[in-house]
Amino acid sequence: MSSAARSSSEHLSGPVEVCVDRPLLALDRPFTYELPGELAAGVGSLVQVRFHGKLVRGWVLGPTDDVPPRMLAIHKLVTPVRSFDEPLLQLYRWMRERYVSPLAAVIGRAAPPRVAGEEVEGVTGGADLRRGRSAPSPPFGRLRAPAPVGTPGRPPLLDGYANGSRLVGALAGGAGTFLVRTAPGEDAALAVEAVEAALEGGRSAVVVVPEVDPVPATVEAIDDAFGDRVARFFGGDKRARYRMWLEIGRGRYRVVVGTRPAVFAPVPDLGLVYVTREHHALHREERAPYFHARDVAAERARISGAVCVLASVMPSLAAQAMPHQRVEPKRRRWPPVEVVAPGPEGRAPRLVRALRGAKRAFLYEPLRGYGVARVCRACGEPAACASCGGTLRAEAGSLRCTVCEAPGRCSSCGAEDFGLARGGAERVEEWAEGVADVPVSRIAPGDRPRVPASAEILVGGIDAVKDLGTSGLDLVAILNADASQRRPGVSAREQALTAWAEVAAWAMPNGRVIVQSSRPNDHAVQALVAGRPERFARTERPRLAEAGFPVGAPVFRVAGTEELEGALAKSAHRTLLVSALEGQTVCLVALDPADAPSFGDLVRRLAERGVVTRVEAEPHL
Repeated sequence: MSSAARSSSEHLSGPVEVCVDRPLLALDRPFTYELPGELAAGVGSLVQVRFHGKLVRGWVLGPTDDVPPRMLAIHKLVTPVRSFDEPLLQLYRWMRERYVSPLAAVIGRAAPPRVAGEEVEGVTGGADLRRGRSAPSPPFGRLRAPAPVGTPGRPPLLDGYANGSRLVGALAGGAGTFLVRTAPGEDAALAVEAVEAALEGGRSAVVVVPEVDPVPATVEAIDDAFGDRVARFFGGDKRARYRMWLEIGRGRYRVVVGTRPAVFAPVPDLGLVYVTREHHALHREERAPYFHARDVAAERARISGAVCVLASVMPSLAAQAMPHQRVEPKRRRWPPVEVVAPGPEGRAPRLVRALRGAKRAFLYEPLRGYGVARVCRACGEPAACASCGGTLRAEAGSLRCTVCEAPGRCSSCGAEDFGLARGGAERVEEWAEGVADVPVSRIAPGDRPRVPASAEILVGGIDAVKDLGTSGLDLVAILNADASQRRPGVSAREQALTAWAEVAAWAMPNGRVIVQSSRPNDHAVQALVAGRPERFARTERPRLAEAGFPVGAPVFRVAGTEELEGALAKSAHRTLLVSALEGQTVCLVALDPADAPSFGDLVRRLAERGVVTRVEAEPHL
């Protein structure tokens, strides 16, 4: 195909490849149609074609020399708006291969659903357009904008980072992937500084955040710094999102900030893709094509000749394994972290003493509720759910199964009276109230996350760990560190460490961090103490490789018929685990990166034969 050299706005005619809007692996190939010149269509045009006797939508991919004996003409041009250009098409094809996903699924996920009524050139804007009609409002007011790069009286933050000058130089007109280990409290300011440098170089910037409710401090800081040049690509209804996408494509905004879909924003002159909190689980798309914003950002920057910044206070193993240039503080900027043995119910004497003097603190408790049922008081049998045998947890005044959520009844005698092993956020709130000199509150499941008040101790779990611009706490306590690492999944230890690191950063600049763990020499705990992610990586990488899932290896969960195991066993793979689920064979496969294209070709052939029914990339393990 020779379309790579053609302009994205060029009109085509003659035989063209069309991606039919049928997101099935069995149909994941381009089809050739005749494109009449009078339609004024080209790469990225949404058209209507006849497919298997029905009129369906499709996207023009470019001209082709693969002309079949019989070729149908494209029925009509659906809209003059192009869905993508050549660089974005190259990205979509990379995603098709990397995530073994139908190209139609990739294209369909990359742009918001079309609203024909918004496709009017020169649609008026204003604040409502820029924000989106239903975008969430900031719950805690606006932040003061960090001083832009070059502001008199304050040197650029990146001057204090090793390789910071290289990053600034690349933002002025170069390219590359940079892994930035941010100093606590500087996440938002560094993002502003990077965007400013890209804009000064005459280029645009895309900033990807993992979540927007509540609105992150990074989003507010960028908005305050760059004002009307910023498009908030999140929130709003279907019409508002499509309108915003059109305005971005017309070049109205030089900065786009949003969640995963923002990584595809059609900005002109792309110079920067900045991924904040790159370790966060919400950067992974939970629907086909199951992409990760971190990987897509790096590939889009490579294709566009732009800079990709992956920023985190504790970078992930996956990011550390990618080709990159490391940017990190030149001197230690990490709060002092003390490790103490847990006391009764997680009340170590040192923690109790610290709480008595704390005026503003956060207690991180990963377990919910008040405690876990251990024994039935009626029959003396170990506590278990009468419906499914699961664990019974006391929460919000009632006892329920943690698996099926059935009301707590004994599996042996049906009684509802149990002895509890007390422990969880509700119990922490209770005993902390008896120790602290200031009010104690708890962020319960479903509550809106917030920062501790000036005289308040706040108790919360992972749902409270947000980008709220939190800093300056007297005390941060991480309770039940051992329980966090015992959660199921091969990445449980890494997820625990990144959550601890984000919370510990809230103690800067003058606070202290207390971690309760019975394993003080554990590598995750010591990585937190030192504030050095590579200490954890040195031991965790071999462990994951031994388990069959090396860092950086593409992983797929494939479901299909009983023939599936034998077919996949013949392919190149590192690991192949097989199980059965609801009458289907389910295979978990880990590959060397170089083997992903051939694996994808095999899976597509098996899908055509009906052997493969579903493929999920990078499943949660």
